[in-house]
Amino acid sequence: MMTNFDGVMPFLAEALDEHGYIVLTPVQIAMLNPDLKNRDALVSAQTGSGKTVAFGLAMATTLLEGSDRFTSKDVPVALIIAPTRELALQVKSEIDWLYAKTGASVVSCVGGMDSRTERRNLQNGAHIVVGTPGRLRDHIERAAFNTSGLKCVVLDEADEMLDMGFREDLEYILDTSPVERRTMLFSATVPRTIASMAKRYQRDAIRISTAAEEKQHQDIEYKALLVAPNDRQNAIINILRFQDAKNAIVFCGTRVAVTQLASRLNNRGFSVVALSGELSQNERSHALQAMRDGRAQVCVATDVAARGIDLPNLELVIHADLPRGADSLLHRSGRTGRAGRKGVSALIVPYNWRKRTERLLQTAKVKAVWQKPPSLEDVAARDQERFLNDPCLTEPVKDDERAIVKELLEKHTADQIAAALVRIHHMSKPAAEELLDQGYSVSDRPKKERREFSNSVWFELSVGRKHTAEPRWLLPMLCRAGHITKNEIGSIKIQEEKTFVELDGGCVDAFLNALGPSRKMEKTVEVTRLDRKPDIGGDRDGRAPRSGRKPRRDETGSSDYKAKPKKKFDREGANKKPFKRVDKREEHGLAKTRTREKPVQKDHAQDQQDSAAHVYNKRFGDSEKPQDRFKKKPDNAGLSGSAKSENKIATFQPKKRANASGDERPVNKFNRKPKEKKLRPKKTAASKEGAIKDGFRANKRKKTAD
Repeated sequence: MMTNFDGVMPFLAEALDEHGYIVLTPVQIAMLNPDLKNRDALVSAQTGSGKTVAFGLAMATTLLEGSDRFTSKDVPVALIIAPTRELALQVKSEIDWLYAKTGASVVSCVGGMDSRTERRNLQNGAHIVVGTPGRLRDHIERAAFNTSGLKCVVLDEADEMLDMGFREDLEYILDTSPVERRTMLFSATVPRTIASMAKRYQRDAIRISTAAEEKQHQDIEYKALLVAPNDRQNAIINILRFQDAKNAIVFCGTRVAVTQLASRLNNRGFSVVALSGELSQNERSHALQAMRDGRAQVCVATDVAARGIDLPNLELVIHADLPRGADSLLHRSGRTGRAGRKGVSALIVPYNWRKRTERLLQTAKVKAVWQKPPSLEDVAARDQERFLNDPCLTEPVKDDERAIVKELLEKHTADQIAAALVRIHHMSKPAAEELLDQGYSVSDRPKKERREFSNSVWFELSVGRKHTAEPRWLLPMLCRAGHITKNEIGSIKIQEEKTFVELDGGCVDAFLNALGPSRKMEKTVEVTRLDRKPDIGGDRDGRAPRSGRKPRRDETGSSDYKAKPKKKFDREGANKKPFKRVDKREEHGLAKTRTREKPVQKDHAQDQQDSAAHVYNKRFGDSEKPQDRFKKKPDNAGLSGSAKSENKIATFQPKKRANASGDERPVNKFNRKPKEKKLRPKKTAASKEGAIKDGFRANKRKKTAD
């Protein structure tokens, strides 16, 4: 008997009934509202709420227009845009079975696939096109995808597409499609960027927010596991063993982290597939199919690669690297707990990241249980519990099994058979890891009280304060060289040239055996055992009192010592007048201010002109007004001396040198006496240089004469 779905077209209702749908989810019921017919919508609903089927049901009235089947397929009538290849292929698969009885032709256009095959499919005709923004824009620019006949455009996971940088491609696709189209935006969250895009490309859109959005992932149990920073991979292995989920996905922040973690899990015996952007589309499709078929149990992926994928039996989500924001946390966790199923979302939190993780959970409005990761004993106890509750132990013996059971009982005892069964069970499971740290946060740890040793033994080390001895490197050196723990070390008293260390009496023998007969650490630090507790004088934390310091005047008890006057901000001297020196300074300043006349404000440009005129007059010896300096001077060519004097044209007079005497001869800068000009002897033909030059001149004259 077919289930009755109100508001669903008959052929679509048959497809829902064949796939086992009994009731619709809240977002699917909201999209069937009669008021929403042929209208734009902005829908926000949590991941895994059935949004793909919801917009598939909603756009049927716009595409079919009252008929039961599609007719012509000259141009596509519907476009669905998804952020990733996997999500686009997943949406195509959902639309295929939902519109199978309507004769719809669904074509996918995603990156990583053969673009020539996609163009051929578009040319052959299609009713619904599903693709990613980059590949769709490429087909539109090459005129392979005709968008003129689109009646409905759906943006699935719109917020993620904007975060991935597809805004320009989305705007190009929407601008090339008809204005009267129907536009529906589906997203798990509606940030400001989505709201602005909806305002620009939608007409009178209806905002739909399901009631489930207020309770973020009520079917998901959040756990925050505190671990040491270098122990995260071991904690992931123990969680996978403890939960023993059919399918699990582990999110990493980078491709390199995906490769490293997938290799580690594969070496430990888990059936693992990796999913990252560096893989080809064929490899990614095979990885997802292996998860769906049960051939793989764990998928290690990045955020982008796993966006929107739906794995039916996914029960566990592990955040190996913390998500960057609240939206990323919700999208990651939304891979589990889908369609009413339960799931677990575990965050691996280094203990120094606890405060940051608490703010992240508060922003996402999610409450998580803080606990330590499963230990080796916890995993063993859970394995034993599952083994004892296995239904195979309570099922009756079948007829074809009686012969082998009888033979086993004849050859072996019941204890041997049971032990062999337990061993076989454990051999099929990967071994758990022993964690170095139990994951307590520093704030959660109780304050440790100082431990007092009843039978302590003191040792002397040959390093002190002048050797820059500090507890932060003495403590690990003692643990490393003496094979002891920090809990067996008591007080550490550092002196100027040596250090005293207190050890528990129970570890002394092992400590001395580890040091050997040399009684040295790090080849230079000598260790000496003391018979009693060292007598450390002084009241400055074991330091000796300073020597060589002169006593202060107030310590000598001298009668001529007078205390300094109290400052004006002291309580007793608060009402007293300040010092006389300050009063005199203030009175002098006030008197000077009263007698000073108001300065005349000068123009800055006028000052520059006056300065330029002064320089000109000093150099050329004639006065000139600043405003006449740059005027054109009359030409004095052809004028007589008297005319020049009448026109008062100053001739250039070179400036007298400062280091010259009265007769313009240079003077000595030390005694200011005139320098005598040294006459160089004239070179004659008798000298070597003169003979050479004269020879050159003679040769030149000879060549000229020739």
